[in-house]
Amino acid sequence: MLDTRGRIVGRNRAARRLTAASPTTGLPPSWLADAHRRHVAGTSDPTAATPAGTFGDRAYEARPSPTGDGAVAWWLFDRTDLERAETAARETLKRADATSDLFSTLLSSLNVPRCAEVAARMAADHLAEAAVLITPPVGHRYAVTHALRGRRVVQETRQIDPLSVPGLDEALRGFPPVPARWINPAAIPDWVIPEGFSGPPGSVLVTPLPGHGVPAGALILLRSDTEKGFTPEEEGFARLFASRAGTALSAARLYSEQTAITGTLMRELLPPPLSRVHGVDYAGRYRTAMDHERVGGDFYDVHPGPDASAETFVALGDVAGKGLDAAVLTGKIRNTLHALLPLASDHLRVLRMLNGALLTSHHARFATLVLASVKRQEGSVRLRLTSAGHLPPLVVRADGRVEEVPTQGTLVGALPKVTAKTVQTVLAPGDICLLYTDGITEARGGPLGGELFGEERLRQALAGCGGLPGEAMVEHVQMLAAQWLEPGSRHDDMAVVAIGAPRAGHATDDDEATGADARPRRNG
Repeated sequence: MLDTRGRIVGRNRAARRLTAASPTTGLPPSWLADAHRRHVAGTSDPTAATPAGTFGDRAYEARPSPTGDGAVAWWLFDRTDLERAETAARETLKRADATSDLFSTLLSSLNVPRCAEVAARMAADHLAEAAVLITPPVGHRYAVTHALRGRRVVQETRQIDPLSVPGLDEALRGFPPVPARWINPAAIPDWVIPEGFSGPPGSVLVTPLPGHGVPAGALILLRSDTEKGFTPEEEGFARLFASRAGTALSAARLYSEQTAITGTLMRELLPPPLSRVHGVDYAGRYRTAMDHERVGGDFYDVHPGPDASAETFVALGDVAGKGLDAAVLTGKIRNTLHALLPLASDHLRVLRMLNGALLTSHHARFATLVLASVKRQEGSVRLRLTSAGHLPPLVVRADGRVEEVPTQGTLVGALPKVTAKTVQTVLAPGDICLLYTDGITEARGGPLGGELFGEERLRQALAGCGGLPGEAMVEHVQMLAAQWLEPGSRHDDMAVVAIGAPRAGHATDDDEATGADARPRRNG
């Protein structure tokens, strides 16, 4: 009970217990005195919040009840537990938002250093003053990421002793975290503390980063001696944070490993770069059926002889189908042809052995090929060409004449027996022999749409290419086929290889001497 002057003039039993420990037992707390003064003066805002404040270590809400003698009875309702629950709910929501933000941010990048940087920075922003993230070692060196709130994240690779930090060795091996109260902050080595950290560590938390069956690393959280220590709730949130970060890091590491493996395998499937070998010019261009893919069902390879006196073996082929499945079979054919190089002088024998290998495989696809054995003789180039169900090679003479090489044969991988006819031709200086797949001639489009580019149109285009270098010719052919296509239409893989006899004065003894250095490498 408060009188008109704001003094306590009466208490019930609960109020007497509440005010017994107060040094000013005759006066209410300031927040209640202000509310009483406004109530007595009649200036209280009826729309304002109910007066509330603390009394001792408890929180109360006050509601007035007038009495007949001018005094006011203030009823105090204890809301301490409600405020604590509301605070806990706000903290939980804040942490949930931070965790969701972390997870979405981490999953947006499948780069391990980037994931480590984001995780360390967000840990410093939401959990502690500083965070140190350590990923499993490569050899004897660890990737260490330092993050200090408000500072730039620093990443380095260094040798460390996990036993120098209490709980770190166990965390890196995926064991449960050591409680923060068990870690002596004074035992933390200097390499853990980021540059610019304010004062010595006052509280340290070490927690593992769980991955997909394999630990993804460990997270060290630091607070200075001026900050409060980690509460059990904060330790629980830190473990949840670490589990999400570990999942993202593990996914990024798995993606990086798979990307590296894919890149290694892809290099085996990609066509090799071509150049001059033993005084003969080679050029090639390749385009897959799908622009977002790098490999498909067309392929070519150039296998130089051991020296200029030996033949160079060239193969260009087309596997039925498109995409990765067709690319896998092209890889098998290329490897088989590489193994058959000692027999390369006998094209028919090579084709029959390749046919046998394909018939005994689980693949139900066939392929067409054209094989060429190439050797320079004085100023000209001698070619032996064999087609296995493939489009006939075209020879573009220096004067613009286009000749079809009349080789023919059956495709491989479909029939028990392969037949083929080998034809020999000679390239004079400036002449080029063009090998190509049906992706060129079957390009569908044109002014009216739906029309094939066709072999006749290809010959007419080549007639204007007499005297061009092989590199320019293959690029011109690819460009014409691409322009012929209807925009957005599907098309087959396209591969073109040019074998050219250099003009007089363009192929010197130095070219032949350095031919081994300039030879194309089969797998890129």
